[in-house]
Formats: sequence, structure tokens, C-alpha cells
Amino acid sequence: MRNIEHFIGGRSVAGASGRFGDVFNPSTGAVQAKVALASAQELDRAVDNAAQAQRDWARVNPQRRARVMFEFKRLLEANMDSLARLLSSEHGKVLSDARGDIQRGLEVIEFSCGIPHLLKGEHTQGAGPGIDAYSVRQPLGVVAGITPFNFPAMIPMWMFGPAIASGNAFILKPSERDPSVPVRLAELMLEAGLPEGVLNVVHGDKETVDAILKHPQIRAVSFVGSSDIAQAVYAEGARHGKRMQCMGGAKNHGIVLPDADLDQTVADVIGAAYGSAGERCMALPIVVPVGEKTADALREKLLAAIDGLRIGVSEDPQAHYGPVVTAAHKARIEDYIRIGVEEGAELVRDGRGFSLPGHEGGFFLGATLFDRVKPEMKTYREEIFGPVLQIVRADSFEQALELPSRHQYGNGVAIFTRNGDAAREFVDRVEVGMVGINVPIPVPVAYHSFGGWKRSGFGDLNQYGTDSVRFFTRTKVVTQRWPKGGAVTDQSFVIPTMR
Repeated sequence: MRNIEHFIGGRSVAGASGRFGDVFNPSTGAVQAKVALASAQELDRAVDNAAQAQRDWARVNPQRRARVMFEFKRLLEANMDSLARLLSSEHGKVLSDARGDIQRGLEVIEFSCGIPHLLKGEHTQGAGPGIDAYSVRQPLGVVAGITPFNFPAMIPMWMFGPAIASGNAFILKPSERDPSVPVRLAELMLEAGLPEGVLNVVHGDKETVDAILKHPQIRAVSFVGSSDIAQAVYAEGARHGKRMQCMGGAKNHGIVLPDADLDQTVADVIGAAYGSAGERCMALPIVVPVGEKTADALREKLLAAIDGLRIGVSEDPQAHYGPVVTAAHKARIEDYIRIGVEEGAELVRDGRGFSLPGHEGGFFLGATLFDRVKPEMKTYREEIFGPVLQIVRADSFEQALELPSRHQYGNGVAIFTRNGDAAREFVDRVEVGMVGINVPIPVPVAYHSFGGWKRSGFGDLNQYGTDSVRFFTRTKVVTQRWPKGGAVTDQSFVIPTMR
């Protein structure tokens, strides 16, 4: 059986803790590999390598660092198909979705190629008599990222691309459920010209995460995961004096006004709700039609679309989505469906019991649809993270607006309408961090920033874009004076001013 090792100091390093995790093939349910789970001592080794490499890497001028990113981008494009197959084999998402995962990460690498421009400081000549002032942005040193299973290529690149381009060394702790692609990305970074030790991949579980949060040489941690864990990670890292950036869960709503193009809306909602088996923090698991007429028409069209979905293995080019990541996660989703029935929601389509011929051991779920879901229900309040779509009927625009605004999560929201005035008012008033207008998954482009509100995000700065440069650097401000001819100025015992 294949062993997945750490990547430290530019080479594979066998696990020394004696602890290993199972990596499944979600399409068959079989264990396909064992991944080493690091101890605190193994993390220390990675941090020592990173700290040593970072000192020299920070001295490389920004343009040359960007050239490594340019070459890494080329290698990603050249290896797209093999990376997608590797990703799908451990996650379960279909190949087209796996390519999208890699492509969205690649776009942040493209942004990182231009980071030298954003590292420029500011300069004021003549801020006072003979005094100039200027600022510079400098890297933090060794930083870390803790990433989830649902985007094993995109989210690591969201983090390590801007961090490394800014002159830091990076410790990546990917999900132990699908760890092979992050290791392959590190190998390609090395091939692109990144010095050994600047990017290290350390596999692990809670023990490894705790060691990262406590390590005195790690200056900042970026995290993506569930909200409860994100909040705990944020608090623990901050307690140890680290700069923290923690993205949590979501329960994104799609508001459907009576004037919406229902055919296009259904096409958008179906893909956003069931794509990647719903295992996206920017999925659209809640649809809110305004008015009973809109709700009835939308439901009828959704049912027809659901009945046309094809569920299959990742290599099936006709499949719309594949299995979920583990048997435990499948059981968790099925439990939420059971709870939804007990709470009194109308189960219109039940995805439990689905079995793919020839892959009966796989972690497959059919598409589930609930109608007449109420805001007080547990299945509405909590993130299910599976192929489950819920219809919450609203009587008015105001009621529809209140639903996402009052929800504990505030990651993303979409509104479907032809009315520009209604869309503008919705954008202005909704209490959510990312908004789509006739766009079902409003993930910002790479030169903006990704981040939610409320319990979807902990910390002041978002992922990627200009916020990432601010997060992974610190500002140093210099005030300088060059006296003429060695003249000595008078003593002064008051605070300096620029008068």
C-alpha cells in the first residue's frame, strides 16, 4: 500500500511518529494509502528548515521571486490532467470539477506573479525640515496554512502563493483525507526554482494543528474549515501571539424574485447546490423563492432537473457529481436528512440509499430536496456540506432579505432577478460578505479577496488579493534626517513635530 510522506527541506521524509491515517478511494470505499501524521518534533524539523531557508529567500528581490511563480504557473498548466486525476482519486469530485479546483488556485498564483508591485511602500520627501519619511513591507518569516479536504489544490495555493511571493517560508498542513496533491504542488514549486525548505508539507491531525498554533517561530496562521474549529483555532493562535486568519462554515442562500428567469435560475442553482456533492463552503444549499407562485414553479423545475442528474465516478465524463469524501461524512449527511424529516420539512427527493452499480462500497449519495423548511430547524441553521438542497419559502422581499442577514453564517449569498433596483438594494442591505447578482457561486476573482462575515470568518483580513499581502507582511516606517555639514541641532525635550 502506498505511503504518503511529509515534504520537508525539499525532499520526502518518512513519518517518525508511528501514527498514520487512512486515505480512501471514495468511489470504492477502499483504503488506498496511508498518510503519516506528524508529531510536534517532526513539525519542529520542518520549521527549522523553513526558518533557515527564509532568511535567504527574503533577500531575493521580489522580481526574481515572481519568476519562480511564473514558472510554477507554467508547470501547473503542463501537469493539469495528472493533478486533476490525483485529486479526484482521493476527494471523489469529477475530473472537470477537479480541474476547476486547480484552475482557481492557479489564478491566485497568477496574481502572486504581480506581488512585487504591492510590496512597494510609500515615500514622502520633505515631511519636515530636512526630514524624509518612507515605509517598506517586509515578510513575517515562517508562516503556516491549515487547509480543508474540499479544495486540496485551490486553498493551499490561495495561501502559499501570496505568502511565498512576499518573501516568507511556508508550512502547509493539508487535510489528511486527500493529502497527495499538496505534496505534488510542493514538488512542482521546487522544480520551478523555489529553494529547498521554503515550502514544507507536514501531514497531521489535531496534534499537529496544536503544535503549529503553539510554535514560537510560526508568526502567522491561515486556516479554512468548519466554524467551530475556526473560532477555536483563531482564539488559540491569538493567545500565542500569532497573526490569525480563519475562514469558517457557510449556509449560503439563493434569493429568487418573481421576475427571475426561472430556467436560468434552476440551471444555476442545481450546479451550485449539487456540484462537488455539495462539499463547498460556497455551495448554494438554501433557495428562497419569494411568493407561493414563484415557489411552486421553481420546485417543479428543480424536480425535473434533479431527475436528470447523473451521479458517477470521477472518471465518468457524463457525471455531474461523484461520491462524498468518507463513509463518516456520508453518515453525517444522512443523519441530517433524518433530522429534517423529524423536524417536519417536506422530503421531496431522498438521496439516501443510492447505490452506483459496480461501486456499491463507494460513498455515494443521491440528490436530496426538502421543501417548506423553516428558519428554526436545525437543518437550516447548520451546515450540512452535502448534496442536500432546501427550499425556504418567503412571502416578501423583506422576509427573503432577513433570512441570510440573520443567519449565523455570512459567507455568500445570491439574488436572481431582472430588477436592477431590487438587486442594488439587496446588495446594500444584506449582512453577508460575498454577494452574487444572477451569479450562484460568487467567489471573487483572484485580485479581489475572499472572506465571509459573522461566523464565516475570524480575523481582520481576507484570503488572497491585496488582503493576503497585508496579512503576510508587516510595515516598517522610517523617518530620516541628514544634517548639513555636520551641524548639531539644539537639544529638545518635547515630542518631535513637523512644524
